[in-house]
Amino acid sequence: MIAATPFSGQFCKASATPGADSVASRGSPGRPQDQVLAAEAATAEGNRPAAQAVPGRSAEPVPVQARTTAAGAARTSTAAAPAQDGAAAQAGGSSDAPQPARWQRLLADAVTDPRELCSLLALDPALVLPAIEAAQGFALRVPRGFVARMRKGDPHDPLLLQVLPAAAELLEVPGFGADPVGDLDSRAAPGLLHKYQGRALLVATGACAVHCRYCFRRHFPYAQESASQHGWRPALEKLRTDTRVNELILSGGDPWSLSDRRLRQLTDALRELPHVRRLRVHTRYPIVLPERVDDGLLDWLAGVPLQKVVVVHANHENEIDGSVREACARLAAVGVTLLNQTVLLAGVNDSADALARLSEALFAARVLPYYLHVLDKVRGAAHFDVAESRAIELHRELAARLPGYLVPKLVREVAGANAKTPVGAR
Repeated sequence: MIAATPFSGQFCKASATPGADSVASRGSPGRPQDQVLAAEAATAEGNRPAAQAVPGRSAEPVPVQARTTAAGAARTSTAAAPAQDGAAAQAGGSSDAPQPARWQRLLADAVTDPRELCSLLALDPALVLPAIEAAQGFALRVPRGFVARMRKGDPHDPLLLQVLPAAAELLEVPGFGADPVGDLDSRAAPGLLHKYQGRALLVATGACAVHCRYCFRRHFPYAQESASQHGWRPALEKLRTDTRVNELILSGGDPWSLSDRRLRQLTDALRELPHVRRLRVHTRYPIVLPERVDDGLLDWLAGVPLQKVVVVHANHENEIDGSVREACARLAAVGVTLLNQTVLLAGVNDSADALARLSEALFAARVLPYYLHVLDKVRGAAHFDVAESRAIELHRELAARLPGYLVPKLVREVAGANAKTPVGAR
């Protein structure tokens, strides 16, 4: 899952039937958790009737998938090709039914089977069975455009390592838990987290374009804690009564998994909260599925009468290609301030060279490096951890190479702290 957050910088394949407006379940559709999340997704997109699914295919690209905690309790996350505006297509379809946007079709076609991913990249078949086993707890999901940036035949490709389920995820490691940053202790309303003065975070959806294996919210209870499930109302009412909040952060999951219509509904409601002056969006879409930055999204952003900040999430220079640079340029053109958060990941970017090249590539894409996070200690991600002493050494090397504006702050998220905690600051 891309969970972006102001508290921690780390961030569900379904086949589309054009015009359909329902949700489909992946995994075990009979589980109560899946039904809850299916209902949430339907509510989030307007309480419209579901289309009949074609046998063997999803009725619409909004899968629901289960992920498990170590105790074996399942939780679910909607994955995201939300429906467009208009009436739902009825069984059998309609020639004038609204068609899914291109980004939704691409999202629906994401790779979700480890066997297919390994085949596409000509990887050793021995990687498949461990990946399938690990994916039972946290499913694979990666857009094909992101796969195309990976090196074929290289099991150590830095983009592949971020998304391929691995046997190491199944190991129980002391100190790694389900809620490493204390999200649930900061709950102010359903789907609303409040940790830092002047800022509140809205968990807009549990859906993501990509499932990052180090995701600190991979065990988050989205079925109960997604703000859109309740039509935004409890969260907005809480914000209405707390005039100290001047910045709202949209997170998840990934808030840009929601349709433009749903995003507009939310920001229209914010017009009634004059104390909210800034809107910050934490998203991986401009990096992993830049097609999401289309005319509809830009029109929505241009109409938001708030200061707008978009924090993207890239960990390696190879993630940034021409399509990403174009998406970022379009965002900048509508007055968005672009920042990036990186997670320091063993085997992915734990060298001064990799981090320096990433900063340069970000700046060339009109994005300023913002934070370099040490890993949040979430269960299943211990194999990505980099020793703090090494993180400090790398950050000092980076500072010696680059101008200050290209050096992200090295920080960690400490549960209960009132701000990010600098690492190695003197």
